[in-house]
Amino acid sequence: MRRRTLLRGTAASAAALAAGATLHTGRAAAAPGGFPDYTYLRTLLTPSQLSYNPTGEIIFPCVRGVYDRLSNPLGRYYLYYAPHDAPGGICLAYANELAGPYTEYRGNPIVRRDWDPHYSVSHVSSPHVVWNADARELWMYFHGENNTTRLARSRNGIDFTYDRVVLHTSQLPSGSNEASYARVFRHDLPGRNARWVMVFMRNDTSNRRTINWGWSPDGLNWSFDQEPLIRPQQVGVRDLSGPHLLHRNGSTFVVYHTDKGSGGNLLITEVGNDFSRRDHLGVFHRPLSGGPDNGRVAAPSFGTDRGVSYMVYEAGDRLGGSIAVARAG
Repeated sequence: MRRRTLLRGTAASAAALAAGATLHTGRAAAAPGGFPDYTYLRTLLTPSQLSYNPTGEIIFPCVRGVYDRLSNPLGRYYLYYAPHDAPGGICLAYANELAGPYTEYRGNPIVRRDWDPHYSVSHVSSPHVVWNADARELWMYFHGENNTTRLARSRNGIDFTYDRVVLHTSQLPSGSNEASYARVFRHDLPGRNARWVMVFMRNDTSNRRTINWGWSPDGLNWSFDQEPLIRPQQVGVRDLSGPHLLHRNGSTFVVYHTDKGSGGNLLITEVGNDFSRRDHLGVFHRPLSGGPDNGRVAAPSFGTDRGVSYMVYEAGDRLGGSIAVARAG
């Protein structure tokens, strides 16, 4: 098994990460933290082939198994995604296999930029959907505008009821102008009386994007750390975004992407189950130099189908790519 040196938050580590260094021996591949490597399998969604395609771009996939949670779903798996640029619009595709093929839902977008009387914004995007077992509902967190993350709720994964704003830049340090690309996970933090965790991207007036986090007892009412969870300079890059929480070997990790100028990789940091660690472990996944990645992978979403793990992700240039799937092993 190939081993990668653990890169922590030091100047030497930052330089190695910025250069995209991977130190290894042996033949078989393995990602840091005990995770498997993921290998590109196929492209799932391409904007030019979609009926709802207002801007020629799509981002931020979120895949969810619904076969054991919803009555008469369209397929075993629902894949949520969106264009980013105005007007955006939260969209749905469905399949009977996590790895596809997916069918576009005919009624897209299922959430629009105007939702009277709740909001009227330039765009809505970055859907993250989680199963709330207590409410027996699918809860969707999404942004619109970039400074606001919102919540909508559904019993069938298609028809959503607006709930509230859960995050606004006014809840973050002065100078914050974006609080978006949020993903939410069931994760117990007894010391904070919390059962849910949110990871998201914060931007400020210096245009330096960080990974931030918050916690909640119910997924509705949130508290947010005023300090970044991960700063780009700690891992030797310019910008960070698209975080996702993962668990392995009794610990908790955050996977997130870098801009293409910093290698276009997915990086991984171990934060521990109480979010007190900051062990920057290096490159989690590298893009293909050719299609569909073209040097950039971003905004991963993970799932398992019949014992096989998959990663669904943005492939290609920002606002110019597709949604692809990679298979573990």
